[in-house]
Amino acid sequence: MKLTRLLHVADLHGSEMCFRKVVKSVEIYKPDVITVGGDLTGKGIVPIVQQPDGSFKSSFYDKVYELRSKEEVTELVDKIRMNGWYEWHCTPSEMENFRASEEMQARVFKQVIPETMKRWVSYAEEALRGKKVRLFMLPGNDDDFVIDEALTGSESIVNPEGKVVMIDDDHEMISTGFTNVTPWHAERDIPEDELARKIEDMARKVKNMKSAIFNFHCPPYGTGLDAAPKIDEELRPVMSGGGVVMAPAGSTAVRAAIEKYQPLLGLHGHIHESRGLEKIGRTLCINPGSEYGEGILHGCIVNLGKDDVKSYLLTRG
Repeated sequence: MKLTRLLHVADLHGSEMCFRKVVKSVEIYKPDVITVGGDLTGKGIVPIVQQPDGSFKSSFYDKVYELRSKEEVTELVDKIRMNGWYEWHCTPSEMENFRASEEMQARVFKQVIPETMKRWVSYAEEALRGKKVRLFMLPGNDDDFVIDEALTGSESIVNPEGKVVMIDDDHEMISTGFTNVTPWHAERDIPEDELARKIEDMARKVKNMKSAIFNFHCPPYGTGLDAAPKIDEELRPVMSGGGVVMAPAGSTAVRAAIEKYQPLLGLHGHIHESRGLEKIGRTLCINPGSEYGEGILHGCIVNLGKDDVKSYLLTRG
């Protein structure tokens, strides 16, 4: 019997090092299918300011850089990208305006995000050309909607949001990167009832639920895959007994859908700290976790039979 090998990762948050590892995993793990389950983009901009004398100044991770050659600039840009940030080249006057204007900060952010995503898509298309692997990249709740266009029309990458897709001859997959509302009120946070409707609209189109995959960025509530630091009204971690209080942050709508439909597999992410696997009835649910800030790619390899999971292995590297 031919198995389908699936590699699931999530929460790259702009780390170019992690994304390159995803693409390189084709040579290492030999997957037939790769799913990147949400939160693709980074969270900050690092200005690189050109000075009147032609040199550049920048500050990154509390270190001030004074750069006098193209090679030094390239080295810093690589460091910025590998850590999940975005470089932005500007003049001193643009930098002054940037500091003073939240509107300009938002505008620049919306400019650099799709530029980076297009570069990732081009890199993947070139690296995967001629290889028999399918790559699904799902925007997550932290991802601005400006990236969706960059994921459209690619030969190698599919954005599966809101769709029923066949990952092979036997397995249908439904996907959403929308989550229940978080304390940060991110781009794709929505109320649980709205998330439930999104899931139901897809689930009712699945022909064979026994072999189906639910690729939902948010993990099911109360499974241990969703244990996150509890946050107070000031967005600070709640402490008790010298440690951080953990609390379930997953979705009740996701859990209810899995309990109702009992698909073969649940692919999740969202909560970086809660790497692991849990069963809800017959459904194996996976959160690979994330250490994107360290450039470490977490994943899970799943070997799929026609209507069962033959084996699985959490990966880190």
